[in-house]
Amino acid sequence: YELAEECADDDEDKKAIRNLRKYVQAKLKSHDSLVREWGFELPEERSLTNATVKYTDFLSATASGRIEGERVPGKLATPFEKTKVSAYTLGAIAPCMRLFAFINKEIQALLDPNDSTHIYKKWIDHYCSENFEAYAFRIEELLDTLSISLTGEELDVIEKLYHQSMRLEVDFFSSQPIIQEAVVPLSHTLDPAVGGELSIFCDFDLTCTAFDSSAILAEIAIITRPKADPDGSETQLARMSSADLRSTWDALSAQYTEEFEQCVESITTTETAETFSYEGLCEALEQFAHFEKAANSRVVHSGVLKGLNQEDIKRAGQRLILQDGCKGFIQKIMKNENLTAAIHVLSYCWCGDLIRSALSSGDVKALNVHSNELSCEDSTTTGEIIKKLESPMEKLQAFNNILNNRDKDGRHLTVYIGGSVGDLLCLLEADIGIVMGSSPTLRRLGEQFGISFVPLFSGLVAKQREVVEVGSSNWKRLSGTLYTVSSWDEIHAFILGSSS
Repeated sequence: YELAEECADDDEDKKAIRNLRKYVQAKLKSHDSLVREWGFELPEERSLTNATVKYTDFLSATASGRIEGERVPGKLATPFEKTKVSAYTLGAIAPCMRLFAFINKEIQALLDPNDSTHIYKKWIDHYCSENFEAYAFRIEELLDTLSISLTGEELDVIEKLYHQSMRLEVDFFSSQPIIQEAVVPLSHTLDPAVGGELSIFCDFDLTCTAFDSSAILAEIAIITRPKADPDGSETQLARMSSADLRSTWDALSAQYTEEFEQCVESITTTETAETFSYEGLCEALEQFAHFEKAANSRVVHSGVLKGLNQEDIKRAGQRLILQDGCKGFIQKIMKNENLTAAIHVLSYCWCGDLIRSALSSGDVKALNVHSNELSCEDSTTTGEIIKKLESPMEKLQAFNNILNNRDKDGRHLTVYIGGSVGDLLCLLEADIGIVMGSSPTLRRLGEQFGISFVPLFSGLVAKQREVVEVGSSNWKRLSGTLYTVSSWDEIHAFILGSSS
């Protein structure tokens, strides 16, 4: 703050930065007394972790004008060059305050508001207070003020500094010593030396992808429709215009949506179970099994998927829009030499080649894909679907078959990540079931049969308390409880740690 104040040109800006510095000085003085209230004494010689050094060095370099991305780093010849360093410095400091405020509010929400005996209550209350929130806002407002005259290129520098600072701050928290058994990251709880093995299962459509893959395959068929069969004879499909083909697909899609909603309505009009009812859920999902199989049969009969080239499908897979962080997470798991892990994709998708090309990379081992396939002759689809997974029960059977083939020795953990009704049985069977996104149908159906949906973060806190108080680190949940996440970054942090 002192260096930023020196660089600022406007007197009001200097005063604002000075006030921020005074706040920090006051907080530093209060730390000693607060630590003594907790029953500790600060050591005379303080050792710094590597993460702390990296962060403070980064802040010092930024405030001194040594900024990566600047054309002439370290050269502050003109008043304007000095002024923008103030903005850069505030951009590097702001994430620290915002992250402190965020983390403490998350913690406060998990504490009993009537418990005044919590050892860190004063600390948490301070960082959740309106005063601290106002302090964080003042930094951000001042950053906006200092950035008014900056160019687009210079604003890009601030953005990079902000992101770098946030990463270093997260690393600082992650590097703190843990003196008790911890439930995260999950990869640390599985020691390969004693046979620890992690099996990760995930759905594909709307879990890994942003769109349903069936529409992608239909679009390829419409764009690249064949003109004739390989033997030269013209077919009904060949005579259809692209407009007619699209009309056929639209009709199939509309019928699928209508019957899906009817299926959900017929199930959820029954009385809601007071407790978790696995048998009732399985009986209800039988209706989805008949529905999915009938829908697939209609697609085959229509001939819409006839004449696709396998190379076109693979290229489409490579261009498929995936959920942010999904592919990176999968490839980090597969490359991690310190973790004995396998990833299996269980999907209703009609084409395994599409999944493999979307998620795999040339420098990683083969991905385990369990899905339907499109029948091919000479690299061209016949329109038939080789049906392997068409129902929640078939998914569960595939899930159990994979687990039965594992080495029976050592400690095994299973994680299932899914977001659709077809994933419910596998989500419940896994040690840890994680629901991606906020599918209203999945929640509605789950709650109908007594399934509880718990945000992953609060669920981890509850599990950590169990480990501390009872000493149990068994991840098998109470029947009928699933964890919810909104992004793959949350799953990355849970399984591999925070450095996403």
